[in-house]
Amino acid sequence: MGRLTVTNVSRTFKKEDGAPIGALDDVTLEIKDKEFVCFIGPSGCGKTTLLRIIAGLDTPTSGEILLDGTKISVPDAKRGMVFQEYSLFPWRTVIDNIAFGLLMQGTKKKKAIKIAEKYLEFVGLEQFKNSFPYELSGGMRQRVAIARALATEPQVLLMDEPFGALDAQTRNTLQHELLEIWGKKNVTILFVTHSMDEAVFLADRIVVMSARPGKIKEIIDVDLPRPRDRTAPESNALRNHVLKLLAEERER
Repeated sequence: MGRLTVTNVSRTFKKEDGAPIGALDDVTLEIKDKEFVCFIGPSGCGKTTLLRIIAGLDTPTSGEILLDGTKISVPDAKRGMVFQEYSLFPWRTVIDNIAFGLLMQGTKKKKAIKIAEKYLEFVGLEQFKNSFPYELSGGMRQRVAIARALATEPQVLLMDEPFGALDAQTRNTLQHELLEIWGKKNVTILFVTHSMDEAVFLADRIVVMSARPGKIKEIIDVDLPRPRDRTAPESNALRNHVLKLLAEERER
């Protein structure tokens, strides 16, 4: 299962002078098992903060998040995270990077490598198993990061602008590959992006956030057939709607 319940979550940080600064304000949201949800909003609106709280890497100032009825408070293998930065260990080979999380869970090395090999093949990089991250392109490094997150069989995959640093062609290719992975693994995906095109192409629902402190401005059901045509009038209409919502926040 991978059903998330976010209830009245707020997060406040303190500046160096002690003054409070709000990142999230009273966010409530339900995410269904195996749903693909994209978060989009102005820079600094708390999208990454929300993902980090769901991952157990941060704690809310108030409110709570449940995964299948259990409160989230610490990191757990049920929630895998892929960061914008490739976040691979440069001194480890590709296969050892993918196996790392399994080894940290106590999996025997032989079994961990076998599982890692399966996921390396899953992302089409089996011929690079003994390569180091510096020998790979940006897109290939991000495939390795996705394989590493999937290797522990998470119920929820959290992705913080994972394709933001890639060129447009590679980004489009990885979007297609991610949808294939999602279809095969049936994992719940929460995906932060600044790209309206990306959100409309990938998501079952788009959560549009307000300017800081981040609130949910609107939740959009993307009722378009898959595979999606980026140039279809319906896709253009949705992108324009999201653009209008974001423009309203910028004017604030």
